[in-house]
Amino acid sequence: MRRVKLTALLVACLLIHAAAVRAEDITVMTSGAFTDAYLKLSVPFAHDTQHKIITAVTTMGVGAESIPSRIARGETVDVVIVAAEALDALIKDGRVLAGSRVDLARSSIGMAVRAGAPKPDISSVEALTRTLVNAKSIAYSASVSGDYLAGELFQRLGIVDQMKGKATRIDRERVGAVVARGDAELGFQQISELLPVPGIDLVGPLPPAVQRVTIFAAGIAASSQHVTAARAFIAFLASPQSLPTVLAAGLEAPRSEITQPR
Repeated sequence: MRRVKLTALLVACLLIHAAAVRAEDITVMTSGAFTDAYLKLSVPFAHDTQHKIITAVTTMGVGAESIPSRIARGETVDVVIVAAEALDALIKDGRVLAGSRVDLARSSIGMAVRAGAPKPDISSVEALTRTLVNAKSIAYSASVSGDYLAGELFQRLGIVDQMKGKATRIDRERVGAVVARGDAELGFQQISELLPVPGIDLVGPLPPAVQRVTIFAAGIAASSQHVTAARAFIAFLASPQSLPTVLAAGLEAPRSEITQPR
């Protein structure tokens, strides 16, 4: 309780300070998993501080369009929100300021079907395996969740051969959109990226024994010209008052011992 109160006081001080300086443009690059929460939270922050939040990209992307590639090209950015592992790599490369990492949320992988379709059983590892083997088509993301499925989970379940020809990596749109229009029977992605997509039903998360939880974190770009404002925005995203919005977006508290705001 005391830690939460101290955190709330610190954030309030940062917001007051941010509002006291001249209004600035804060450019943000965020991966898809945190996008819904970010878009909702940027509104009250901008209102309270008069800073303008500019969204440069809302997906990790692939290849030349990935956030690391765009930062390397010198695109304008102040705040970067990606999987913690990717953020640490950007810090190591000098693209994000050392010491600026703040964990924002934990994200689990889920499975979705087209709205109204039967929901297969994935409540256990055995049930998930049967569902995958029996599925006619499967779509998975080009980000961390898809890397886990294709690079580890299928092999762990012993179904690599069965997935050939029917499991497709989706590069340039959300997996839910592919499932909604009937191009794939099952779709796997971070739950927070599935929930906002119309036309699908979330079946649920992967079973705990094979779940892969990813921490998403924010950092300040080394090229940022608005470091104070960027730091205040990140503190707001990680604050106790922002947690209900984060949870409603299908994410979890960044630390497992925090389950709800006080």
